Amino acid sequence: MAMSAVARDTIFALRRQIAKIEGTLPERLQAPAPGAPGAIPGKVRSGFSSGIAENQISNNAGGSDMTLVRRGLAVASADAFLHTGIERLDTALGGGLPKAALSEIHGLETRDAGAVAGFALSLVSLILKEKQGLPILWVGTAEIFHEAGLPYAKGLHALFGIEPEQLLFSEAPKLLDALWIAEEAARMTAFAAVILELRGSPRLLDLTATRRLHARARNAGRPLLLLRQAGAAEPTAAPVRLIVSAAPSASRETVAGPLAGSIGRPAFTIDIGKSRTALPGQFTLEWNPDEHAFAERTENSVAVVPTSQRGADPAPASGAVLAFPAVASSASGDQPSRQQHPAHRSPRRAG
Repeated sequence: MAMSAVARDTIFALRRQIAKIEGTLPERLQAPAPGAPGAIPGKVRSGFSSGIAENQISNNAGGSDMTLVRRGLAVASADAFLHTGIERLDTALGGGLPKAALSEIHGLETRDAGAVAGFALSLVSLILKEKQGLPILWVGTAEIFHEAGLPYAKGLHALFGIEPEQLLFSEAPKLLDALWIAEEAARMTAFAAVILELRGSPRLLDLTATRRLHARARNAGRPLLLLRQAGAAEPTAAPVRLIVSAAPSASRETVAGPLAGSIGRPAFTIDIGKSRTALPGQFTLEWNPDEHAFAERTENSVAVVPTSQRGADPAPASGAVLAFPAVASSASGDQPSRQQHPAHRSPRRAG
């Protein structure tokens, strides 16, 4: 436990050091105590070199002695971010998902591919509210689409308000081809967004490749969503990494209240693995298919599937189950016949 805590602190310190070098992530610094030598009201000391300018200094909402110094992308205008509509999540992400950047959406296991795709389509629905009429390009390899399948065309409009003709798919034979297609499409302004879905942690998706993708998206002013199936967290140029999994759906709401045993709106568990603020967090979001918007769920009520009404409730758990009857059993029906005795059994040795 202690070693894992040390490793986590070491990784976090390395991330902060990278943020200092790149000048793209905000940094939380310890403010000098009041009355300490060199303490100046309204100022904060930092370990930055004199060549790095501090663009904005603001006290955090918690009123603690930590000060948030924003530089680079952190001082971008509010219009530069895609707001999820969840204030806590947008605040933890430093304003929301960057519109002109590479953003990672991870599924830790292959079975999370449906939740990852559903969350990505929810973000696409929010994007299309601003970029109406432009299509979305979804790039992947044949392995990806054969494993996870393709979105259901009729469900696109019903759940996300996306017309089927707005979602274009490009199935590449190899990973190298998929990366090339995504890189070329990311530089085009003809698409509202580009989605690149990959599996695992391929060697070709290194820091250099993600830098190219991020640069193309930034120059075109379009978001590029990188969906990862069963992918490990590796160094990339993406400012944001979200880990998505399916959350239990709450009961369906009716006029009379929650309908017991029903399944309500789709829900996602969102973990912030990497962000511009380097602040962790976990959120449970529900997607409203009628309003095409997210809502944060705080209560723990989930749908429970009722048992069959044709019979009585299941009997309580039975006792220990033995492969052979107990020695003390004297019932003739419990003893196996001579033909049923296993061949490997032999008389017990004396002594």
